[in-house]
Amino acid sequence: MLRIGLTGGIGSGKSTVAALLAERGARVVDADRLAREVVAPGTTGLAEVVAAFGDGVLAADGSLDRPALAAIVFRDPAARARLDGIVHPLVRARAAELVAAAPPDAVVVQDVPLLVETGQAGSYDLVLVVEAPLETRVSRLVDRGLVEDDARARIASQATDEQRRAVADVVLANDGDRAGLAAQVDRFWTERVAPAPR
Repeated sequence: MLRIGLTGGIGSGKSTVAALLAERGARVVDADRLAREVVAPGTTGLAEVVAAFGDGVLAADGSLDRPALAAIVFRDPAARARLDGIVHPLVRARAAELVAAAPPDAVVVQDVPLLVETGQAGSYDLVLVVEAPLETRVSRLVDRGLVEDDARARIASQATDEQRRAVADVVLANDGDRAGLAAQVDRFWTERVAPAPR
């Protein structure tokens, strides 16, 4: 099994790279999707989040009110650390189950936005980092519905490009179009993935 840690700042194009790798045969384990799964209604994770932050983080239907929680944690590092302490262990445990279920010859890509922040770089055979210019990232987040100040706050709450580069085996520059990014993914797959023993 070849384990690849995929990371990059919010709005960098990680999801696009994950999809391109999946098209080439990789099994993708998406930490963001797992983070939603572990706080779904009826889970222990949701109960712990409500215990930590109060009923104000619940929507009318009993699900997690993500914007309400984000408003708390993206402007308060202590609150964010408290949330991370609840969610991250649950996500890591679920990801480990999914990786263990993969065949021995699989290429498993773990899409982990906070790979650097959570000190997981050493857990992978290769670390692949996606980068995009700051203003491009802000623009993408605003297009997704975030207010610009919130977009900048989320970016500022994550590791810097320099911190990510320090743990990267390969850096993909997502500063052009999808075709250009796909060409970089092809090169990565041909040079680093295809020849790797599994």
